[in-house]
Amino acid sequence: MRKISSVLICVVTAGFASGASAQEIDWKKVDEALGRTAAVSGDVHRYGFPRTDLQVTLDGVTIRPTLALGGWAAFKPMHGGAMVMGDLVLLETEINPVMAKLIENGLEVTAVHNHVLRSSPLPFYMHIGGHGDPVKLATAIRTALAESKTPLTPPAPPATPPAIDLDTAQLDQIIGVKGQANGGVYQFAVPRRDPVTENGMQLTPPGPTGVATAIGFQPTGGGKAAITGDFVLTGEEVNPVIKALRENGIEVTAVHSHMLTEQPRLIFMHFWANDDAVKLAKGLRAALDKTASAKS
Repeated sequence: MRKISSVLICVVTAGFASGASAQEIDWKKVDEALGRTAAVSGDVHRYGFPRTDLQVTLDGVTIRPTLALGGWAAFKPMHGGAMVMGDLVLLETEINPVMAKLIENGLEVTAVHNHVLRSSPLPFYMHIGGHGDPVKLATAIRTALAESKTPLTPPAPPATPPAIDLDTAQLDQIIGVKGQANGGVYQFAVPRRDPVTENGMQLTPPGPTGVATAIGFQPTGGGKAAITGDFVLTGEEVNPVIKALRENGIEVTAVHSHMLTEQPRLIFMHFWANDDAVKLAKGLRAALDKTASAKS
């Protein structure tokens, strides 16, 4: 969901340690293959595939795509092409058709699981990875998504962005990083203190490549917010974070891997609550204090 932002996140099976120049890739052709324009951060081109076709409700909250339904794929140049990592949001009936097309076209599936509980309908999340010619990778992803009802054309931006009826300055102060509004959700990306690598290649920037803790606040009225996202953890951090979240009224909804060969080995912990936004931010901060997160 990182996601949240999306949320939500993802992986690579890259076999090369040295990066290629982003200028060597014809990004316009990648855009054309995916039918949308990338958000560019450093040398990473990230494409969003929000499930704007779904009306997902959880505990009476209609989840915005930017809170937990934002599928994505991120391309990072490397020697001989690009590596791609991503997280596709699918319904149960879409999993096998999409997986078949991914495998047929040379991509890898690195995880399939839930991020939330009790929602109707219940979305699943398929993490993918691969390396090679970026246009071929992009074409393979679009071909696979065509097996689902994921909208293949980007949604038109609203005339007026949805308001964030929360004290965002206070949330920034508590979480310790600057958040940003995105589609009616206030999102944070909290990187880890130490770098994360895949086959010797550093996954940077950490947010766009899915290795930063993602937190989203969706206002639900009266100073309350629904929160979800995922903590990016090493093994020894998992249970201290579980305890900190539960002690602060935040439900842990999934604990699992997203990637296959990253270093250090990472575990992703998803969460959910709908309560006073400041109270929840303090609970999230208590959990972040149990991790090796970068200081602002």
